[in-house]
Amino acid sequence: MPAVQAPQMRVGVIGLGGAARQMLPSFQTHPHVVIAAGADPREDARDAFSTEFSAPAFAHPEDLCSCSDVDVVYIATPHQLHREHAVLAARAGKHIIVEKPMALTLEDCDAMIEAAEHAKVLLVVGHTHAFDAPIIEMRRLICEGAIGPLALINNFNYTNFLYRPRRYEELRTESGGGAIYNQAPHQVDIVRLLGGGKVESVRSASWALDPDRPTDGAYSAFLQFEGGAVAVIVYSGYDFFDSDQFHDWVGELGESKPSGLNGSARRALSALPAGADESALEAQRGLGGKPSPSHDDPASRAHPHFGVTIVTGRDGDLRQTARGLEHYGREGIREIAIPGPKVFPDKSGLVDEMYDAFAGQQPLLRDGHWARATMEVCLAIRQSALEGREIQLSRQVGI
Repeated sequence: MPAVQAPQMRVGVIGLGGAARQMLPSFQTHPHVVIAAGADPREDARDAFSTEFSAPAFAHPEDLCSCSDVDVVYIATPHQLHREHAVLAARAGKHIIVEKPMALTLEDCDAMIEAAEHAKVLLVVGHTHAFDAPIIEMRRLICEGAIGPLALINNFNYTNFLYRPRRYEELRTESGGGAIYNQAPHQVDIVRLLGGGKVESVRSASWALDPDRPTDGAYSAFLQFEGGAVAVIVYSGYDFFDSDQFHDWVGELGESKPSGLNGSARRALSALPAGADESALEAQRGLGGKPSPSHDDPASRAHPHFGVTIVTGRDGDLRQTARGLEHYGREGIREIAIPGPKVFPDKSGLVDEMYDAFAGQQPLLRDGHWARATMEVCLAIRQSALEGREIQLSRQVGI
């Protein structure tokens, strides 16, 4: 009897900026994924996409969604457009991968879930760092009882986030800018995965420390889980301390980086001429912009990460490293090596989960309801910081 051929998953990409540029290699290297179409209002981005992938590129997302050669739409547009574009894709019968954050409000998340369920299409959100191989292994060990009952999850990340070139709305919290909307979804999704998913309450504080970048650039939050475990997450994007130091100077995407770059993004930004257009510089990270650094040697690739993640149980600790995990137990320290990524940047875990569901091999583990629960926590972080009180949650789901 002949073997059943695995189906092809044809992907269309709406938004050809920096996020798409990072995701495309993981689509391109999957054996059963075809990059079928792109859409972006910028002509140079469309031309670059068509040249690189030999696929059509449209000026309008409606044209991509009406394309019969597309099965799945990956949405990498500005945050405030996620609901509109997800609903558009669902109504066209396309499965959906949407970049984080899922949306700016829970009402928007509800509309996206409703549209996907009505159309009977899959919906997943790109919290890609919760798919990083060391985090997945960490969860497996927790579930197996390697450190006993879980007590504490700690994730902290210090970066130059606020001083990378930004569009106007990226520096306005009310428009979906700032660290909470942009960075907390990664941290929250990681700790929810490790903690079982259901956060009962959130208490937080946030800070906007630079009047020239008038949005939240740092926050700290305490999350109480159902069952008694807690998580503490800390983030600062002010380009002073760099927590990649604790990953042996391996950056967020798994790239090697020199030490001593602290403050360099801030200094580069301050050196721009008065009135310089940051949005034009930001666009250089996308298709049609500056070439991305090459990391062609698989042996030199380390794992991507989102800061330092440490979990504590009754019988030990687990810490994520650039090459895997460290297990601190009653018998001492054990290094757990995990084979390095096959692609750079490695976002293949997210692609694999969508493909497996698309091909009918297994249901989505982290669907739109899961992503909405992550967004509920992020919005609670903002609300708690504004109101100075603990926020109780009501829309959490487990895993």
